[in-house]
Amino acid sequence: MRRVTKEITLGNLKIGGKNPITVQSMTNTDTRDVESTLAQIKRLEEVGCEIIRVAVVDEEAARCIKRIKDAIKIPLIADIHFDYRLAILSMENGADGIRINPGNIGSEDKVRKVIDAAKIHSVAIRIGVNSGSLEKGFREKYGVCAKAMVESALKYMRFFEKERFYNMKFSLKGSDVVTTIEAYREFSTISDYPLHLGVTEAGTLFSGTVKSAVGIGALLAEGIGDTIRVSLTADPVEEVKVGFEILKALGLRDRGAEIISCPTCGRCEIDLMDLVSKVENELAKLDKKVTVAVMGCVVNGPGEAREADYGIAGGRGVGIIFKKGRVLKKVKEEELLEEFLKIIKEEIN
Repeated sequence: MRRVTKEITLGNLKIGGKNPITVQSMTNTDTRDVESTLAQIKRLEEVGCEIIRVAVVDEEAARCIKRIKDAIKIPLIADIHFDYRLAILSMENGADGIRINPGNIGSEDKVRKVIDAAKIHSVAIRIGVNSGSLEKGFREKYGVCAKAMVESALKYMRFFEKERFYNMKFSLKGSDVVTTIEAYREFSTISDYPLHLGVTEAGTLFSGTVKSAVGIGALLAEGIGDTIRVSLTADPVEEVKVGFEILKALGLRDRGAEIISCPTCGRCEIDLMDLVSKVENELAKLDKKVTVAVMGCVVNGPGEAREADYGIAGGRGVGIIFKKGRVLKKVKEEELLEEFLKIIKEEIN
């Protein structure tokens, strides 16, 4: 059962409460290169990205936010480190939210100025606590651990509430999966602010996907989490794809077809990996819940995947298309993909 959190506003989105868990990513372009940044955001929007974060490294980057924001459809978050003035300038240029680690912003007075600007511009703030950038006091008292991360987050929460600011969410990320899970679990028992989930610096497409699926998935399965980002050393588009797959696996979101495919065996006589990849790409943008099976042989295909809404099974030179385990037609191997996609799109639309 999902944990009930406060509802906050980020641009045109509501986060927390009973609102859907949202998937976000971060551009890896130079924010000052507006054209490249916009091109990447457009690609991310196409695969379903619902919130985008951009790095703000200087005043020029902060001013570029206005041009970027005016050209996209999804809320934009400015990622700020060290310089509170960049946070304020980003908000003045239209950022819907900012991400800060108050511990590296500086004095309480500087953080207070950021809060005041957020109030004026109706901006949401994500307070990001990372295991790798804990304040010295917490590191010395607890070491780098979940307890230190939670205490750090609570310190900021109390300060922001003292300043009468409540439009905020928290993240407590570590590169260690177990530490990350422990930190989020503990914080969620104390605070009801929305939580942004992620395993920071998770790694490559392969290892990062595994670590993120375990860390984020474990928390979501316990009802913890309101937004997620899969941090990968890869094309940000892959982050969004993996994010939705994690949510789909837990029955929390429906976007694109759910693909069932066999692991192949000696009976497989087609290039199943290529076929599955093409089916997945073609059906990634479906906005209706549908389960699709792609099987490697016609002997067991329809039977093993009879619960799928639609399916195909390939053989040498021939393939079959089936629906709920019932064979619809037999076609030549080279026509299998085209005919299969045609049937699905016609029936769903």
